[in-house]
Amino acid sequence: MKDNDVKELAKELLEGKNIKDVTQLQEVLKEILKSGVETLLEAELDEELGYEKYSNEGEKTNYRNGKTKKKVRSDLGEVEIDVPRDRNGDFEPQLVPKYSRDISGMEEKVISMYGKGMTTRDISEHIHEMYGYELSAESISRMTDKVLPIVEEWQQRPLESHYYFIFMDAIFYKVKQNNRVMNKAAYIVIGINREGYKEVLGIWIGEHENSKFWLKILTDLKNRGILKVNVFSVDGLPGFQQAILATFPNSVVQRCVIHQVRQSTRYVSYKHLPTLTRDLRLVYRAPNEEEGFKQLEAFKQKWQEKYPSCVKSWYENWEVISPFFKYSHNIRQIMYTTNIIENLNRQYRKVTKAKPVFPTDESLLKALYLATEYATQKWTSRMKNWDQIRYELAIINGETID
Repeated sequence: MKDNDVKELAKELLEGKNIKDVTQLQEVLKEILKSGVETLLEAELDEELGYEKYSNEGEKTNYRNGKTKKKVRSDLGEVEIDVPRDRNGDFEPQLVPKYSRDISGMEEKVISMYGKGMTTRDISEHIHEMYGYELSAESISRMTDKVLPIVEEWQQRPLESHYYFIFMDAIFYKVKQNNRVMNKAAYIVIGINREGYKEVLGIWIGEHENSKFWLKILTDLKNRGILKVNVFSVDGLPGFQQAILATFPNSVVQRCVIHQVRQSTRYVSYKHLPTLTRDLRLVYRAPNEEEGFKQLEAFKQKWQEKYPSCVKSWYENWEVISPFFKYSHNIRQIMYTTNIIENLNRQYRKVTKAKPVFPTDESLLKALYLATEYATQKWTSRMKNWDQIRYELAIINGETID
């Protein structure tokens, strides 16, 4: 309807019903909604039976059989409607399905609130405050469970054959299992595709982070269509490099430098930490690998006696720390940390902080998927200097580029 028609209709309604306040207006709108829904249901039954009400034309094999009262939820509150029946019991209304009691788009509202981190209690209280009716925790759970088939389809979708960068990390949650609360790992994988856009490739729930589970995930990614990855950026999990090279043997494995700094300085005294980390910055901010290793030797001379385990960690992991040195600053900024996935993890923590324990793996997966959908709506920009990055990687790998 045009704006003028709506205004004229509203004017007639207010004058004809002598409406004085919002409460009266809402009650009248509920009556209009009730009448409109019942009219549409009668039209559906006409279509089902093949003739209009009171019609004497044609041969009839089925007949109307009264009405059933049914309370449904709407954006205006609870409304009682009369649902027409047929004698044969074949009529299945599409407007208000047999077992549905919601004509408000309430499911979409509940799913949106759940995805933004509200607990079932918060959602129930909000719905009661806004619409005046109760929603049980079981009802909310059933509504959000409708996301699970979508998650399964998303998790199994085909992927592109080539990703320039893939970032892998895990975030931990408490989940109930067999009447016990357990720590579970949510494995997150983000890729940067050929056009330079970020994309969450999948979320997997496992009992704890280990290279065996990551190998399973990498195999899954390969089976979904990925043939080539230039660079994997990962944390310091033992066996990570072996798992990656077993599935993508031509890829570069880059350990996150920030993870390396945190793990290697875990037992460094607080009073020495500022000076020691400043010396480490000279290592990983060096212009090339030769200079970086030279700074590492100087670091060893200075700190070996006080913190031998810290020094040893850098030497033992140099093979997976140093690959970024052969790339330009543009590529280094992307690959030498897992900041891209850490930023997403912060969003996950934000929307799950009100849920200290998840009742099932599925409930955790629902929450993370919905949070992913919300967060990735803002991923609308390509990576900075993406064309230069593509050409540089093509030259380094001796490849042609489209």
